[in-house]
Amino acid sequence: MSILVTGGAGFIGSHLCRALLAKGEEVTVIDDLSTGSYDNLADLEGNQAFRLIVEDVNNQALVDDCVRQSSAVYHLASAVGVRLIIEQPVRTIHSIVGGTESVLKACARYRRPFLLTSSSEVYGKGSKVPFAEDDDTVMGATSTRRWSYACAKALDEFLALAHWVETRLPVVIVRLFNTVGPRQTGQYGMVLPNFVKQALNNEPIMVYGDGMQTRCFAHVQDVVEALLALMNCPQARGQVINVGNNQEVSIYELALRIKEQCGSSSEIKKIPYEQAYGEGFDDMRRRVPDLSKVHRLIGYKAKRDLQQIISDVIAEMKAAHK
Repeated sequence: MSILVTGGAGFIGSHLCRALLAKGEEVTVIDDLSTGSYDNLADLEGNQAFRLIVEDVNNQALVDDCVRQSSAVYHLASAVGVRLIIEQPVRTIHSIVGGTESVLKACARYRRPFLLTSSSEVYGKGSKVPFAEDDDTVMGATSTRRWSYACAKALDEFLALAHWVETRLPVVIVRLFNTVGPRQTGQYGMVLPNFVKQALNNEPIMVYGDGMQTRCFAHVQDVVEALLALMNCPQARGQVINVGNNQEVSIYELALRIKEQCGSSSEIKKIPYEQAYGEGFDDMRRRVPDLSKVHRLIGYKAKRDLQQIISDVIAEMKAAHK
C-alpha cells in the first residue's frame, strides 16, 4: 500500500514525497496544481513507486479510492500565502475546509492514520510568547479577510480532533511556523524567497510595515523529518503539535542578512501594509513557537539555522537561472 500525500506538488509536499520515497515507501499524490507546481515533482514521474493524480481533493470518489489503497495520509493540500488569502477568500475557505472534510471522511471510513499540516496563523493575535499548543487563540474581526485562513485552519483542527474523540481515528495535527527552503516560491507573498530574488537582482528589497515584526524560520528538511517522525509516534495521536524553529528575527534584520549573504547592492525599502494589501490588514508583531512538546515526543530540535536556510535558497535560485 502507498502513502497518500495531498498537496504533494507544493513546496513542503514535494520535499515530503522525496523523503518518503527515500525510505522505500510507495507514494501517491493528489494535487490540482493550483498553488503547487508540476516542476516540483517532474523528476519523480519515472519512478515506479510514485504516482501523481492531478485533481482537487474535493473529489470525494477519487479521494475515497486513494485513501482505501493507502496505509497513511499526509494532508497538506491547502490555499497558501497571505496574498492569495486576501485576493481569493472564497477559494481559500472552500479549499481548506472542504478538502479536509473530504479526506477525513475517507480516512474515517478506512481507519487510516491522518496527519494534518495546520498553521501558526491559528494563534491569531495571541500576545503570549512563545505560543504553546494549549494557549487561547485570538482572532481578528470577520471583516478582515486575512483571518479567514486562520479560522479555516482552526476548523480543520476541530474536525480532526472530533474524529479522534469520537472514534479514536489516529490523527496528528502539526502547526507549522514559517517553513522555508529550496523550491519555495514567492508568488503568494512568501517573504524569504522574495527577498532573495530581489537581492540577487540588486532590486529594492521590499519590507512591509516597519520591519520590526518578528518571525522564526524553519528549514523544510527539519520540518519534513518532524512530519515523518510524528506520523509514526503513537503518543502524538490526538495531539496538536508545534513544529518550526524558535530563533526569532525581525523582518528588517532578515532583509539585511539576505542582502549581505547575496553580496547585493539592493536598497531596503519599507512599504506600508495598506499599499501592499489594501485597507484593514492585520499583522502579528511576534510569532514564536514553544517547541517543548515536539521535543518531548520525538526529540525534535531544528538542526539548520537561518544562515544555512538563506544559503540553500540562494544556491537553488542561482542554479535555476544558469
